[in-house]
Amino acid sequence: MTEPEDLLHATATDLRLATFRLARRLRRERAVDSLSDAQFAVLACLRINGRLPVGELAQRERVSAPTMSNTVDALAASGHVIRVPDDADRRRVHIEITDAGIAVVTATVQKRDTALADALAEFDFSDRELATLRAAAALMRKVAER
Repeated sequence: MTEPEDLLHATATDLRLATFRLARRLRRERAVDSLSDAQFAVLACLRINGRLPVGELAQRERVSAPTMSNTVDALAASGHVIRVPDDADRRRVHIEITDAGIAVVTATVQKRDTALADALAEFDFSDRELATLRAAAALMRKVAER
C-alpha cells in the first residue's frame, strides 16, 4: 500500500475502534432497562420518521420482516407502539410510536447526552479541542449518512 492508503486504513481502524467503544458505553445509558437495543432503535426510528409500515421499518433497521414483527409485537405489548391500519388498504398496517415510546426515546437520549457531556467534562478540553470534536462529529455523521 502507498503511504496515503496506509494513513486512510489506519484512520479507519482508529475511528472504528473509538466509535464502537463509545457506542457500547452509551448503549448502557437507557431510560428503560427492559428494552433491547433493537427495540430502542425501532422507537428512535419511528420518533424521527413517524408512522411506518413493518416492511419499511425492517428495511431501515436491516432485519427480516419476521424479526421486525417480533420486535413490534414486544413494543406493542409494552405500550410503546400501536398498529394503525392503512386507510387505503386495510391489509397494510403502519406502526406508530405512542406517548410512552416517545418518553422513553426522549429520556434515553437525554441520559446518553448527559453521560457523554460528563465524560467530556472530565478531560477539561480546550475550546479548540471541543471545536475539533464537533468538526469530527460532523465528518463522522457525513460518512454514516452516505
